[in-house]
Amino acid sequence: MRIAFLVAPEGVEQVELTEPWKAASDGGHEPVLVSTASGKIQAFNHLDKADTFPVDEVVGETSANGFGALVLPGGVANPDFLRMDDKAVGFVKEFFEQGKPVAAICHAPWTLVEADVVRGRELTSWPSLRTDIRNAGGSWVDEQVKICDHGSNKLVTSRKPDDLKAFCDAFLHVFAGEAG
Repeated sequence: MRIAFLVAPEGVEQVELTEPWKAASDGGHEPVLVSTASGKIQAFNHLDKADTFPVDEVVGETSANGFGALVLPGGVANPDFLRMDDKAVGFVKEFFEQGKPVAAICHAPWTLVEADVVRGRELTSWPSLRTDIRNAGGSWVDEQVKICDHGSNKLVTSRKPDDLKAFCDAFLHVFAGEAG
């Protein structure tokens, strides 16, 4: 399965990109780095610059049609940038409209809030997003990983980098079920 990893040109939390990427790759999937601009993205370790990664496809030049699933890594600046980009928000919405599974960790649900796809859904995130999720019509839970199937697709969410193992295991399980 081709899996889109959507990130902003800078601000993604590196471990929330690299660990799910490795898990997807090790699981036999094809991870594809999608961003709002071509070139390279700048990852961060919290507030410090980390590594750069080459962009494979650009939002606005690709669509959900070419992918089986979507992963949204976190970092504070990353989803804040994405939610201000209409093409990125539209790209996320396409996955929900097409019933394709989506996985989001930490601050990434901010982009889901902007895409208006959390209404009636149960999800988790970094705790500071709790009010945003509730105001957007979602139910926030404080759990390591939450799989919600109350909607057009399956949505996998986790709170923070400490939850990455559970997050990766859960989205791989969900994505495998969707591919079968």
